[in-house]
Amino acid sequence: MAINSMETLPTRETPTGTKTIVQEQLHCALTGVPISAEEAYWAPPLVTARQLMAAIFGNLFRAPGNLGFVLFAEQPNVPYAQAAREQLAARRSSEQLKLLVLLLLLVALVAAPILILTMG
Repeated sequence: MAINSMETLPTRETPTGTKTIVQEQLHCALTGVPISAEEAYWAPPLVTARQLMAAIFGNLFRAPGNLGFVLFAEQPNVPYAQAAREQLAARRSSEQLKLLVLLLLLVALVAAPILILTMG
């Protein structure tokens, strides 16, 4: 799922109205290794379970109306090194597993008292 790097690179409009690509050194968002724009794999940033919970609880109490925007807004793509794709996939899978375990624990904490009250 490679994204055209020309669409995601920053551009600057010249006085004549033409756009030129700003050449800057890109770094892998996962490893920090310098990469070129041609070999970069562009994908959404890695969101950890901790960052997700911090965003939910931080916005839940400060601005609950923005919670939908924070959770469902499209995130800009960031560059990753081609060699880091397997590592990125493994990290995403582990973060999804953490979130699943957290949600199952939450369901168990809610369901356990209900089951105890109905059995007793």
